[in-house]
Amino acid sequence: MRLRSAPAVAALAATALMATACGGGGEDAQESADTTLVIWSDPERAAAIEAAAQNFADTNGVKVDVQQLAFGDIQGDLLNAHQAGNAPDVFIGAHDWTGNLVRNGAVQPVELPENRAETLDETSVQALTYDGQLFGVPYSQENIFLMRNTALAPEAPETFEDLVETGTALKDDGETSEVLSMAVGQEGDPYRMNALFTSAGGYLFGQDDEGNWDPADLGLDSDASIAAMERIAEYGESGQGVLRRSIDTQNDAALFFDGEAPFFIAGPWNIGDADAADLEYAISPIPGFEGEGPARPYIGYQAFFVTEGSANSALAQEFLANHVTDPEFILGLYGSDPRTPVQLEALEQVSADDPNIAAVAEAGAEGMPMPSIPEMGETWEPLGKAEAAIIGGADVRETMESTHETIAEKIGG
Repeated sequence: MRLRSAPAVAALAATALMATACGGGGEDAQESADTTLVIWSDPERAAAIEAAAQNFADTNGVKVDVQQLAFGDIQGDLLNAHQAGNAPDVFIGAHDWTGNLVRNGAVQPVELPENRAETLDETSVQALTYDGQLFGVPYSQENIFLMRNTALAPEAPETFEDLVETGTALKDDGETSEVLSMAVGQEGDPYRMNALFTSAGGYLFGQDDEGNWDPADLGLDSDASIAAMERIAEYGESGQGVLRRSIDTQNDAALFFDGEAPFFIAGPWNIGDADAADLEYAISPIPGFEGEGPARPYIGYQAFFVTEGSANSALAQEFLANHVTDPEFILGLYGSDPRTPVQLEALEQVSADDPNIAAVAEAGAEGMPMPSIPEMGETWEPLGKAEAAIIGGADVRETMESTHETIAEKIGG
């Protein structure tokens, strides 16, 4: 990881911000006043980013222009704009874009001072590190968790078997119609299934000694991964019927909020609706299988990136290194976009104000950053379909071996 001291970063910024070293009125001062840092953001966070960045702009005598794009469009539009030479200086994105952005030469490493890196959750920094270099500054994380109706299930289950036992008893007594509301759908959902898959010993990609994801180590046809899916299949439609394709992201929340399921594999995006629903709920970690490892949900990090070739590169670096890492900046964003902060001081403060934030963070303690290698994009569709087929009763080994071959061919493995 490329880390520089704060003075080194300040020196970089001084190169671009001559006005801060000059009295007003000179040519350099005018040049600085005309400088505009362009930031791309999704509409939901644009106003908060603009407000939070204004202090930076005022301090450095520059302007900030926050331009709005749909979050799902940012990566593709950024690559096109970079190629055309009209990309922004800074943009917000997901950490798992990193590999693709680096492969396309669209982002530059971030020079983060040691004293600033230490204020961030260590795993979040690792997640934005690619080939030994840091390519973005993380500011928030999100992960799935178990939400339970405390009137139906007062205690958090310690194992997945405990969850099934409690849910089955409620279903048999006619109090609910489902044991668990977990989205599977006809196309599968590897994002949610990863928690159970990893608990049972399965893995998608291996990692090298330095923790880098290794696309050459594709593990879907391994005995461990096949055994993991066999364990999951026990709860599928040909087994106990806990996991079913008829439950998807269109109806999973409604089943829980309507009292039809005592347990719900939920995400931060469900908390607002849960608060508005007429039920008492609690958040806890997704339980792993008895005698196996912990459930490891994927963790996604939101981060700020600097575009390669930015005309205001030093200014953008200064913004990320010494402003995005500031707790006041993070708290400003949190007000309009309440995601779990990775800046430790900000996390402590919002956790004290909102117990749900602390519970979500605890539920992600055993999680794993979503792989950020470009090859990850080739896995979602075939793996999802394989998992849905297995839950529907398909032969596990045959399905997993076939899926392994499909993905290996796609990624050139």
